[in-house]
Amino acid sequence: MADPLFRADQWNRRYERHVAPINEYVDSISTPLWLPYVAPLHGGIEAQVLTVLRDPGPGAGQTRGSGFLSIENDDPTAERQGHLLAEVGINPRHVLPWNAYPWYIDRAPTSAELQSGVDPILHLIELAPSLRVVLLQGGSAKNVWNRVTNRVPRLIRDRSLTVIDTYHPGRQALWHADSAVRAARIEHQHASFRQVAETLDIFDETSRDSAI
Repeated sequence: MADPLFRADQWNRRYERHVAPINEYVDSISTPLWLPYVAPLHGGIEAQVLTVLRDPGPGAGQTRGSGFLSIENDDPTAERQGHLLAEVGINPRHVLPWNAYPWYIDRAPTSAELQSGVDPILHLIELAPSLRVVLLQGGSAKNVWNRVTNRVPRLIRDRSLTVIDTYHPGRQALWHADSAVRAARIEHQHASFRQVAETLDIFDETSRDSAI
């Protein structure tokens, strides 16, 4: 997204068929607070994996960022996401990125804000019939998912979803003064992405060898 031509291409394609229902929904809830579109390089309503982080970061910002949720955003969190997906052979078109609190605040959401993130997640799940995995990255993602399943207790069963949770890909979430703890967090993250790929039956021997 640091490339103006790439970013312009994504912007011009933001209402392509596979992302139009989601980005039209984004338009409908973008006032008074703004939230980013889902980049068309992702799977949109055809995605098999819903990835949930905390809130849109500066890389997705409206003025200084791309205006999109995307692994191609110009920030370390997006870069790590891209590496983790590539490591296990998950194409970005398999993925629908979202946040526990989807509006742009660039801080930790409050409890009330996380509650307001429940309806958007439920709506996205309705829009994406091929979803098989929900990947929760970080405490806020797990918190909002608990609220989602409290609202709709049979959701996981009715949609046959596999729910996987791990650490947020940001540097702060992975850091610890004890190097062994840092290593364990990083391995947990890698293992979680491998589990996603295995659930999708795309974790082949080549990916397995590169991940070890």
